[in-house]
Amino acid sequence: MGFRIVVINSRCKLETRLNYLVVRGESEKKIYINEINTLIVQSTAVSLTVALLSVLAENNIKVIFCDEKCNPQSEIIPYYGAHNTTKKYKWQFGWDEGLKHKVWRKIIIQKILNQSALLAKLGFDKESRMLLSYADCVQDGDLSNREGHAAKVYFNCVLPDGMSRHSGGFINGCLNYGYAVLLSAFNREVVASGLLTQLGVWHDNEFNEFNFSCDLMEPLRPVVDETALSLKEQDGQFKKKMANILNFNAVIDGTHTTLDLAIRKIVRSVISAFESGDESQICYPQEILINNEL
Repeated sequence: MGFRIVVINSRCKLETRLNYLVVRGESEKKIYINEINTLIVQSTAVSLTVALLSVLAENNIKVIFCDEKCNPQSEIIPYYGAHNTTKKYKWQFGWDEGLKHKVWRKIIIQKILNQSALLAKLGFDKESRMLLSYADCVQDGDLSNREGHAAKVYFNCVLPDGMSRHSGGFINGCLNYGYAVLLSAFNREVVASGLLTQLGVWHDNEFNEFNFSCDLMEPLRPVVDETALSLKEQDGQFKKKMANILNFNAVIDGTHTTLDLAIRKIVRSVISAFESGDESQICYPQEILINNEL
């Protein structure tokens, strides 16, 4: 499993040679393929070979392509992540609805708790306590929509006055970019597990190819939020810093690791919950250290 997040943001050609990613621009640089975790192609002036894409897919390396505004637009996902994907697809289609509701309750409770922790960190003590009370009231399947109520309180605190999640601007741009990076990491692990990203636990949008990944990433959204709030618009490195969230240090199930490797544990824990019928198997990081130093 690689550890590097490689960002390409200027005109160049990408190819593969002797198991290296070769970047041919004003100068030539080489990066060992096995060290790469994610490749983000930010510039539309980049050309690359099909041979390179094939090698990246074989090594389960996530490739994200950005549009002319440097916002994530699409990604490459291998067709098959396991040798027995047909069996796993059938199993996934047969997940018990009652268990799915219990799993969703577990995920939403963790999301609201993480939102509450960030509000407390930002000094919104009253609102933080309010979210804790919401977390205590989440039902199976979140039938009373505690997630929605918590989101309203939460974003009224963390976003500047007069701004909503749909009003555009620098912060919302950072949030969207960070969420896309986070989603890609979950997509990679879901596919590697041999499951479908399209078939969600709660998300069920026919136009969303990543319903399952969207479910699993919910509790980690506050990591993106806190990172985005710490950035300044004049900082020309803000996209690199948002992409760097996968390298943040995390503690999950008592183990110190990176957020990227923690995501692998999250996905495996949810799969274990469905295998055992026990939603208590699900684990998310107990602590994540926000660090924007590049």
